Amino acid sequence: MNKEELIKKWFDNNLSLEEQKAFEQLDNSSDLIKLNNALHSFKASEYSINSEYSHLKSELDSVKIKTNRWFYTVLKIAAVLALLLSAYYYTTTLDTEIQTKIAEQTIISLPDASEVNLNVNSFLAFNEHKWEKARVVNLKGEAFFKVAKGKKFDVVTKHGKVTVLGTQFNIIQRNDFFEVTCFEGLVAVTHSENRIELSPGNSFRWIDGEMIANDKVLATQPSWLRGESSYNNVNLKHILSELENYYKIKINAENIDTSRLFTGSFTHKNLDLALKSVTIPLNLSYSKTGAIVVLKRE
Repeated sequence: MNKEELIKKWFDNNLSLEEQKAFEQLDNSSDLIKLNNALHSFKASEYSINSEYSHLKSELDSVKIKTNRWFYTVLKIAAVLALLLSAYYYTTTLDTEIQTKIAEQTIISLPDASEVNLNVNSFLAFNEHKWEKARVVNLKGEAFFKVAKGKKFDVVTKHGKVTVLGTQFNIIQRNDFFEVTCFEGLVAVTHSENRIELSPGNSFRWIDGEMIANDKVLATQPSWLRGESSYNNVNLKHILSELENYYKIKINAENIDTSRLFTGSFTHKNLDLALKSVTIPLNLSYSKTGAIVVLKRE
């Protein structure tokens, strides 16, 4: 029963015991009792219907105002709760995103204890709250994965998808360079609707629109985890791009044929040594001005 009905029944002396208790709990019950006593104390000759009606209406309007205030307070609380619930839903459905900068690497622990070594200038994203249903990560750049055994594990890149159940593998995806190397277990690579399975020591490489055959990999992990990058018959333009990723430099190779193939490695800890490791085998030289490196033919 609402307040107005309760007050009307009280005026009619028609309240039950429980309703009487409810009436006494009203904020303005004492005012209404005083008003009723005052009405009964009036003499008939001095009683004014219009005056008393106005006074009574004023009191009832006060009850409505308080009721309205209570109603609007509840609405405000409900609005705040709705906002908090919306914020909670929004934040819990967001992906976790990790971005490394030039010359920066990081190690990421996934919800199932799988581990990812994220290489320089790379991006990784996954959804922790959907992880039990689907172990999926998105990758741009390069990363080495140690996947805990369990459900299917997918790594999605611009150039293809890598699927495993529990293994160790490396992926690099930069511009037109895509390479997957399996170090342990079994890896399935889906690229351009083709599916290739890789056993330990084998790799899949796609460079500038062509699939390239690879030699057997004897190492147990990628060389970049040891502080150097190794390549076998890779176009120079990709090598120079990686040098820029490991060192805060910009390489000018306008007068150089960057389609030449490079086989070798460079360190991540000494820029001059890294530049010499790349330029000398190709009969090139270089000059440095601040963070700008210019390559020249010998």
